[in-house]
Parts: sequence; C-alpha cells; structure tokens
Amino acid sequence: MVDERIQRDREEALALLRPTSKELEHGLALHEEALVIESYGFAPRAAVDTEVLRQATEEGASYYELWDLREDMYMTRQVTDDFERERFIEAWEAAGVDCIFQNAGEEYQDPVRIMKRLARYTYVTDFMRDFVVRAAHPDDIEQACKDGKRSLYMSSNGIPLPQRWTSVEEELGLLKIFYQLGIRMMHLTYNRRNMIGDGCAEESNAGLSDFGRAVVKEMNRLGIIVDVAHSGEKTSLEAARLSDRPVVASHSGARALNDHFRCKSDELIKAICDTGGYIGVCCIPRFLGRTRDIVAFLDHIDYLVKRFGADHVAIGTDIAYQSPGRPTTEKKAPLPRRKYRPRWEGYWPDSASRQVADPAIKEREGKELSWTNWPLFTVGMVQRGHSDEDIRKILGGNVLRVAKAHFD
Repeated sequence: MVDERIQRDREEALALLRPTSKELEHGLALHEEALVIESYGFAPRAAVDTEVLRQATEEGASYYELWDLREDMYMTRQVTDDFERERFIEAWEAAGVDCIFQNAGEEYQDPVRIMKRLARYTYVTDFMRDFVVRAAHPDDIEQACKDGKRSLYMSSNGIPLPQRWTSVEEELGLLKIFYQLGIRMMHLTYNRRNMIGDGCAEESNAGLSDFGRAVVKEMNRLGIIVDVAHSGEKTSLEAARLSDRPVVASHSGARALNDHFRCKSDELIKAICDTGGYIGVCCIPRFLGRTRDIVAFLDHIDYLVKRFGADHVAIGTDIAYQSPGRPTTEKKAPLPRRKYRPRWEGYWPDSASRQVADPAIKEREGKELSWTNWPLFTVGMVQRGHSDEDIRKILGGNVLRVAKAHFD
C-alpha cells in the first residue's frame, strides 16, 4: 500500500508554487543530491493501535498511562509492525531528508520524563539500523548519508535537573549524563518560566536567571547546542550574548513578518547570527502568518536570507508525517474521551489561544506544508532565485556547521 496523501499534498503544493518544468527539475535534482538536515523535527510517526488503547482505557488506565502508551506506539511501532515500517520508510524517502535533529526529550526538567523519548528513539535506531542510525557526532551524519542510511541527531525540549536545589553543581550534573546518552541540543525553556529563564509566552520577559547563566556556560563546556526556540526575548538575547558557541532558534520565524510570540525579533536574530548560529524556519501556519502557507514559509526564508545572510538560515519544520494506519472497512466505536485541563508546557496567552481556536483560521491551514513535501521547499527556493550554494546551506549545511562547532 502507498499512502496516497503524500501525492495529494504534493499536488496541492505544486498548485500554489506553479514552478516551470525547468524550476521543478532543477529543484528536485538539487534536493536529491544535497545533504538535508532538519534543524528540529520528528521522525515519521506510526499509527496507534486503537484496540490496545481501548483495552487500557476500559481497564482504568490513568491519563499518564494512556499518554505514555500512545507516545510509545507512534514513536516505535515501525520496529515491530511491517505495515508501519513500510510507511516509515516511504515517508523518509518522499521527504528526501538525510538527518533529523530529533525531539527526543519531553518538555520538562524531570530527567525520567526526558529519558522516555530518548529511549524510544534509541530503540528505533538500534532495531532499524539497516535504515536509520543514531548519530552521536556530526561525522556520523555524513557517514550515514554515504552509506545510504538516514540518521537521528538527538535534541531535548527540556534541561534535565534533579530539582533538589542542594547546589548549582549538583543541578548541572545531569547535563553531562544526558550528553553521554547522546543529547546534542537542549531548549533552555519551553513557553513558560522555569528556573533558567522566561519562556516565550511569559509576558514579564524577565530574562535569564543566575542559574540560567550557569546552565549556558555548562552547555558550552560540554558541547550542547543552546536552543532558544521557545525562550523569551530577553532570555534568548542574554543567552546569545553570554554563549561562547553558536546559539540557535531551531524552529521559529521572523517576527517582522508575523508578530507571534514564537517568532524572533530582528534584534534577537542578529544576536543569534553574531554567535554563528541560525534560525530554523518552521512549518506551523499560525507562526508563519497564514497567507498561503507554503508561500508564507518561503517568505520567511527570503526575509532571513536577505537581511541576515544564507549562513544563518535553516529549516526546522516542527511537523511530522503521520501514518494513516492499516486500511479497514470495519466500523468501530470511537475511543471514549474526556476533557482534560491544558498541559503545563502548552501555555498560550489568551489572545493566541483565541486565534488557534478560530475555525476560519484552522480551515486555511493547508496540507502543502506536509513533511513529505521537503523536495518542494527546495523547488520554492529555486523559484525565489536563491543560489544552489545558499540552498545547500539552508537545507543542511548550516546545521552541520553548527553541530561541528560544538566539537571544536
């Protein structure tokens, strides 16, 4: 079975881009031969087994048990299910992506919660090493590509902390452990305030704490990339000015084009560029501004390249391919659902929450920004007149350069 949505999404994107035959041919060829590294994203996700979820629900599983069960299935079922394995490989091949800076740690400071995703993706790369490997060093990314394989380079959405607050040194101790486990990039904050600094959704914009400064310095020492994608303006600025190594906003956009709290101001982008870092442009329509979505995505790339240079732009889609699951004609009752309070890390200011809930806005979110449409992102950059050299940097060269800078 082939996932027909991949072709439908591609046709929708082509209808918006309307490339000439020459542009299309050149863009697809360039994408195929370039080293493509996503600055932040997710490996293709498997479909969950709804009957397993139903049984767990009927047995009285808690919210957290069901959350973990669902996560485990969509992150790992491709290892044990032949159908899901085929969809997993099909999506990678359609996207033409060589390496993903994989979100492999939950949006918290609790080390056990962070470790769960890391364990799941380590399991995938252990048991599917004929197709995808875990890269511990930037050289592993290049070697995997030469070997005809894909790779995952691990990131965490949180800083692992014991949270006993006995001493600064003890709180910093787990950074080294998780670096040894393979994490190569970490978010300082995730939307909300923590002991490190303010997140991007906090209106107070208080910046880095004294402890946060110690965290940045320890990340520099170990060679962990500082990611400010979800950090507040002042927190991000102070981290960039303090860091001795390149800082990144792995999946964001330009606030000059869309005044959204997840996008970055020109002042902040300049500070990140001054470290040698980059801005990864995401594929979340509400962050981009919701014109025609793939057009808005390319607008952000254009703006960043023209204002800050192609050396400081990457693509971090922040979206995932989702397997459609096995086809069936059997009608099944929907899973029982209940309403839960919003998760802590998913904080949105009231104005943004209203925007997200707006049905008219949701209806305009097109499928042309599908993860499997990566080759058409390259076609779009060709159309916009970017040079092949600059496109190669944006597709993966800049991510590889920054990764290597943390091993100097």
